[in-house]
Amino acid sequence: MIKRIDREKLRARRHLRVRKKISGTPDRPRLCVFRSNKHIYAQVIDDTTGHVLCSASTLDKELRSTLEKTWNKDAAREVGKLVGKRALERGITTVVFDRGGYKYHGRVKELADGAREAGLKF
Repeated sequence: MIKRIDREKLRARRHLRVRKKISGTPDRPRLCVFRSNKHIYAQVIDDTTGHVLCSASTLDKELRSTLEKTWNKDAAREVGKLVGKRALERGITTVVFDRGGYKYHGRVKELADGAREAGLKF
């Protein structure tokens, strides 16, 4: 019998392993990333209250008209810049980066670099 690897299950397991060590506080919230095949999403979360402080994705009206493709590195960098800008508007300067169980490579890395370009520190 051929066993299929459930990649989403493995990613969820990695994410839980990382989340044991990382949590967002009001002083230093968590920048969480979710990546799908067509889009990428980022949220700044305060885990003590469970509130999303700001978010951005390739589905935002600001980005949708300017992006040619929503699934490439350029789009991820723009989402990072947008979430960084929105976080700075709310007075958030430092965050904890939560890669969501994904490798720190490709679109996830570009999102992080875009957020750093916007002025977030992590």
